[in-house]
Amino acid sequence: MHRDITGWFSPALSKDMPIASYGHYGPALLLIPTAAADFLEYERFQLLDQIKGSIEGGKVKVFSVDSINNESWLNKNMHPEHRALRHEQWNSYIFNEVIPFIRNNTSADTPIITCGASFGALHSMNLFLKRPDLIRGVVAMSGVYNLMEYTDGFYNDTVYFNSPAHYIPNMTDHGTLEAIRSGKILITTGSGSYEDPHASRDFSTLLHNKGIAHHLSIWGQEWTHDWPTWRAMLPWVMNEF
Repeated sequence: MHRDITGWFSPALSKDMPIASYGHYGPALLLIPTAAADFLEYERFQLLDQIKGSIEGGKVKVFSVDSINNESWLNKNMHPEHRALRHEQWNSYIFNEVIPFIRNNTSADTPIITCGASFGALHSMNLFLKRPDLIRGVVAMSGVYNLMEYTDGFYNDTVYFNSPAHYIPNMTDHGTLEAIRSGKILITTGSGSYEDPHASRDFSTLLHNKGIAHHLSIWGQEWTHDWPTWRAMLPWVMNEF
């Protein structure tokens, strides 16, 4: 499996940001790490091995980026408002730097799908819903979609506009809604230890109420909030897409 690691100094984040890519061609799958992890997390935990055939067969080209959750929502030493602002800078990095990088390394017409597990599911969903003109769909595994699960009770406009469970019910812009409806949304979760299937069901209801088609898959009690679950989910997701 072809693998390349590169990076650049991000103007949005004022720091060096690495990115890994796997494969040569195909629709682009942009992996967003869990919690405080880095751009090689999905490789270390062998998720890429599970979709090696799809990568080598040109069904997908994978890109994986760093999170900065340790500098934003998970940094308890930072004022909550500053955490929110730092996250907005990360959004800008994805939209204005990573997406063009993917385009330059694939094509202008290559569809881009965001994908993440746990906290990465929330970020992946949020990125797609905010910019469906740039991103064609999302795979969200074992996520919650209310950002206040991570803000220690802090709430302001920045939290609102990065919390899908908050802004989706109030979304009225016809163009944005139609762009979201034309994309593909796949939400999966287990029902075992530390999973929150209710969060996925509740968010599914919000999408349904807005006329946004999506696929919700709730797995059984044997599927816990851990890597064996996501190693099973990702190849299943590839077949669905």
